Amino acid sequence: MDLAQRTQRNPIISPEDVKPSQPGWRVVCVLNPGAFSFNGRIGLLLRVAEQPAIEDDELVAVWRREGKYETLKVNRKELGVDAEDPRLFSYNGQVYLTTISHLRLAWSDNGVDFEVEDSPTLLAETEWESYGIEDPRVSEIDGTYYITYTAVSEAGVAVAMQSTRDWKHFLHHGLILPPHNKDCALFESRVNGKYVCFHRPSGVGGFGGNDIWYAESPDAAHWGNHRCVMRTRPGMWDERRIGAGAAPILTDEGWLEIYHGSDRNARYCLGAVLLDREHPWRVLKRSKAPVMEPVSPYEKEGFFGQVVFTNGHVLRDERILLYYGAADEYVCMAEFSLPDILQSLDES
Repeated sequence: MDLAQRTQRNPIISPEDVKPSQPGWRVVCVLNPGAFSFNGRIGLLLRVAEQPAIEDDELVAVWRREGKYETLKVNRKELGVDAEDPRLFSYNGQVYLTTISHLRLAWSDNGVDFEVEDSPTLLAETEWESYGIEDPRVSEIDGTYYITYTAVSEAGVAVAMQSTRDWKHFLHHGLILPPHNKDCALFESRVNGKYVCFHRPSGVGGFGGNDIWYAESPDAAHWGNHRCVMRTRPGMWDERRIGAGAAPILTDEGWLEIYHGSDRNARYCLGAVLLDREHPWRVLKRSKAPVMEPVSPYEKEGFFGQVVFTNGHVLRDERILLYYGAADEYVCMAEFSLPDILQSLDES
C-alpha cells in the first residue's frame, strides 16, 4: 500500500546539480534533506556526499581535522581491502567511509524547483565530526531552527545540534547524544513544558536493537527520562532497523510520525505511527504495511538501491510535502494526504 504521490519531476535534485566544495572533487550523492519554511519559501538542508576524483580501481577515504582535509587512497584489489558495501570499506582492520558529507542549503518558491547554494552551509568542525556530518533534521521552535544531525568520527556515530534564527549565523551546541546514536527528531512543540525528541540508540553484544526511543530535556541540550517507544518487528518490512523521520506532526488524534524501516535485505520503506498527545512514548496505532516503498527506478537503482529515506517534510494544510533520499543518491519529493495516512493505520 503505497500512499505517496510522487512528483513527475523526480529526482528534483541530482549530484550533477551540486557544485563540489573542493577543486578536483566530485559530488557522489545528494540525499536525505531536512526541510523547513522560512520567509515564505521552502528550504532544504541537503546532505552532500563527495570525494576526491579517483581511478576506477581505487578507493578513497576522506576526513577533516582542524579545518583541513586528509585522504587515504588504496587499490581495491590490495590485500586487506574489503569493499563490498559502496558506502564504506575496510583496510587492514580499520573501517573508512568512501565519501565525506557536509550540509548545504537549497531554496524553492514552489516546493519542487530548487536552487542549490554554491558552497557548504555547515562543515565538520569538531573532532566528533571528523568523518562528516549527515542526515539533518530541522525543527522550528519559537522562531529558532534546531538542526540535529549525525556526527561521524573514529569515536562512533553520535547526534550533534546547531541552531539558527536567520540561516546565516549558527550556534554549535556540540554533541547532545553520545555514540552509538542517530535519527534524532525534535518535536516542534513542548510537551508538558519540556523539549522532547525521538532518537535511535543501537544495541551491542547481542542485546538491544535498532529501535526508536523517546527523551525529554529542559533546554534541548541535556536529555533524560529515556523510554523505548517502539521496536523492530520480526518477519515484517521493518524487521531489521527503524528510525524517526522529521519532527512529528500534531493532529487531533495525537502525534503522527513518519519513520523509516528496513528488512533483512536492507530494503528501506516508510511507515507511520500515531502516538498519544500527552504521553508521546505510547503508541496508539502503527502501519502494518509501508506507506511508501522503493518502486520507482530512481529509488530502486543508485548508489545504494532499494531505499526511500526521509528526514524532512513541510505541512501544507492537510497535505504533507515529503522530501526524501532515493537510492542514497538523489533528493525527491512526494505528497501525502494527512487523513489518508491516519486512516491507513492499524490499532496497536
